[in-house]
Amino acid sequence: MTHHTQGFATRAIHNAYDPLQNDGALTPPLHLTSTFAFETAEAGGEMFAGERVGHIYSRISNPTLDLLERRIADLEGAEAGLALSSGMGAITATLWTLLSPGDEVIVDKTLYGCTFAFMRHGLAKWGVTITHVDMTDAENLRGAISSKTRVVYFETPANPNMRLVDIRAVAAIAHEAGAQVLVDNTYATPYLTRPVELGADIVLHSATKYLGGHGDLVAGLVVGRQQQIDEIRMVGMKDMTGAIMAPFNAMLILRGLKTLALRMERHCTSATIVADWLEAHPEIGTVYFPGLESFPQHNLALRQMTKPGAMIAFELKGGMQAGKDMMNRLQLIGRAVSLGDAESLIQHPASMTHSTYTAQERAEHGISDGLIRLSVGLEDVSDILADLEQSLPHPVQHAAE
Repeated sequence: MTHHTQGFATRAIHNAYDPLQNDGALTPPLHLTSTFAFETAEAGGEMFAGERVGHIYSRISNPTLDLLERRIADLEGAEAGLALSSGMGAITATLWTLLSPGDEVIVDKTLYGCTFAFMRHGLAKWGVTITHVDMTDAENLRGAISSKTRVVYFETPANPNMRLVDIRAVAAIAHEAGAQVLVDNTYATPYLTRPVELGADIVLHSATKYLGGHGDLVAGLVVGRQQQIDEIRMVGMKDMTGAIMAPFNAMLILRGLKTLALRMERHCTSATIVADWLEAHPEIGTVYFPGLESFPQHNLALRQMTKPGAMIAFELKGGMQAGKDMMNRLQLIGRAVSLGDAESLIQHPASMTHSTYTAQERAEHGISDGLIRLSVGLEDVSDILADLEQSLPHPVQHAAE
């Protein structure tokens, strides 16, 4: 018999769950329990010793979370997954597990504001060296990496300015030096990019965004090799951060994964139309979107991403105040942080998500004060364009003399 490999959408709906093994329930049960009973005292002791598989306490594992962890690991092409209470919970639990005082983390120039703050003001306080390198050129990493480098960390596309990093090239250089590669794949999702297949060791997500997809939860996910995920579970999550995902949130993400492929197709199609429209508008200065031929790393996007995503950054010719004025005139698109919701959302990174950077740090790390970030949602794209059109100033038309 010929083995058939199931597609992404099919696995997102069915992987690791059989209704007939769960009283026929087509939707996986929600396990709202803090603790689990042991068949015998000996069985409980064996579970604590790691000699028997089973659930002990929901701060360690839970059947609903277990299904989500299996499913996201499968979609990312990894051995194992771990569900946590937030994207920052995933990042902090992972790095607290991997690092010790005296170690070095090399990170890309641009990071999400809270990630930047945790590294620069958190890890650095405990003796971990944080070194920023422009990883849009992988060779820059070769010149910076050292025997103390334990982790190479980056986002691609980067929040908020859409910079891309060549995962395969960076992973090759990092592994030569014995460092691990961690990739925040929140913007792309495994539907567009699978970093493990390109050489990454660990992949992180804010599942709050596209994986959940409906703006009704906060959650994080980590995938990687089984042994390492087990260590992050028992050290970084259980003992150091306690960043445990609630079973109800896991159920919501499982629901979101069922439509991930469908939603990402719509998100990406609409975002491409919006990016083209913005680039042609006379009041827009620069548009940053991997799907545009004018995007500096467009060819890398074609190699590394199956589609360009649905996040757009842009600047108005009138500068920061013009951008804020435009945002205030919007009627459909929500002025809100976060991304990947059904609703289109717009925000000003310098004063919102990346306000943890000082003005000097923003300048050094490629986050201009006039940058606007747009998450293109699932509304009719004609309505998104109409809202943008009415919000932007129009050139003055002089009557013919």
